[in-house]
Amino acid sequence: MAEQITNYQCPACTGPLHYSESLGKLKCDYCGTEYEVAEIEAMYAKKEEKSVEAQKKAEKETEQKKQQQAKAAEEGWDTSDINDDWGKDAAGMKSYNCPSCGAELICDETTSATSCPYCGNNTIVPGQFSGALKPDYVLPFKLDKAAAVAALKKHYGGKKLLPKAFSNENHIEEVKGVYVPFWLYDGSAEVDVRCHGTKVSGYSTARENVPVTNHYDVRRAGTVRFERVPVDASSKMPDDHMDAIEPFDYSELKPFSTAYLPGFLADRYDEDAKTCADRAKTRIENPTAEALRQTLSEYAVVDTREENINVRMKKAHYTLLPVWMLHTRWKEQDFLFAMNGQT
Repeated sequence: MAEQITNYQCPACTGPLHYSESLGKLKCDYCGTEYEVAEIEAMYAKKEEKSVEAQKKAEKETEQKKQQQAKAAEEGWDTSDINDDWGKDAAGMKSYNCPSCGAELICDETTSATSCPYCGNNTIVPGQFSGALKPDYVLPFKLDKAAAVAALKKHYGGKKLLPKAFSNENHIEEVKGVYVPFWLYDGSAEVDVRCHGTKVSGYSTARENVPVTNHYDVRRAGTVRFERVPVDASSKMPDDHMDAIEPFDYSELKPFSTAYLPGFLADRYDEDAKTCADRAKTRIENPTAEALRQTLSEYAVVDTREENINVRMKKAHYTLLPVWMLHTRWKEQDFLFAMNGQT
């Protein structure tokens, strides 16, 4: 069977490779040999192309099989024994074969990087990053797992009533590094605002203090340009968590390469740039309006009469950003810890 996924293995000893945050290189788990990202990327380029082709072929064969079964059913054949429908609970799942040990890996259809539970090799699904699904950029992990564990322990510290399920050492070690899909938007916002402003002054006479209120017709207009406004592109990720772990330093963005993924989990987007654009627009409008209000501080009272903010999206960059995550379920409730894997 053609390989649908790629294992990044050490050229020296065939041990599993992982991306080292501290080194900025790939390192072998067994012999410790280090490799530059570009070196491994070039070495595995052809293998990834074959994996993409194999996945497309497998999907085509699956579709043909479904058509054949449907045709057989129409002709009166009983096809119930060869039904490969796993039920509604398995909707959106896909299976792949590990190139190292042959084990079948079953994962979510958006999973792009994982590891084999049998042989431990890190596996990449290049087909998830081909064509329109290929990210423009990746922001490599800079903080390692030890930093994430330390941050979580600090967060738990002092909470005397915290259940052991949260603070258990073994549980904390389950924190995982995930490359989360994001859209980064570029564009501009044209602003036109008309307000009524008042300034209060006064003067004194021999008998009294006389207040004076001056009224003004206040107008502001201009263009605000913005770059890389982030919106997470995964329906599985809580938006408030992803907003809360900002900011990321986008000056360290790298052109996308799957060589940064070994050792981490990764998802591809399931919400496209058009779907996420409304959230990006809101994230642009609110700070733009706030920036305008700050220019009106000279007035005692400001009453906005008319406000127009016209946002123009020019480009959306598909990017994978690093996040350390830990999921806990306690008393039928889900709790999620998330930490910026770079800053």
